[in-house]
Amino acid sequence: MVVDGIDETGGTDETVDRLFHALADATRRDILRRCVRGELSVSRLAAAYPMSFAAVQKHVTVLERAGLVTKERRGREQLVRTDPDAVGRARQALDELETAWRARVDRMSGLLTEDAAGTGDSGAPAHDENPDENTTEGPDR
Repeated sequence: MVVDGIDETGGTDETVDRLFHALADATRRDILRRCVRGELSVSRLAAAYPMSFAAVQKHVTVLERAGLVTKERRGREQLVRTDPDAVGRARQALDELETAWRARVDRMSGLLTEDAAGTGDSGAPAHDENPDENTTEGPDR
């Protein structure tokens, strides 16, 4: 749950937004999957896609800003590695959303159950003793 822009894990809305923005693109998700198996150079990643080296570099930069991968320069190569903790943070953010929505659904279900219990056997809504008191309709209705 987010309170004043900070979620329960201490991340900000901006951090979570960057994370899910990075994961929203199929190429970036594929780069992430490839790097989970082991670190790869940006040039090796670029060879796997029908786009320019610069475009792949930009995708890697988005993943890096989101904290999903880290880059390390070794000689002339930049090696990309997935940060498993960041993937866990994405899972945690989704788990928190699921928990919040399940709680809302449970509350709605409870309200519907209470409402149904108050309607009597016919299932029709309960009526006030004085129907004119809480109505906004005119006398013709």
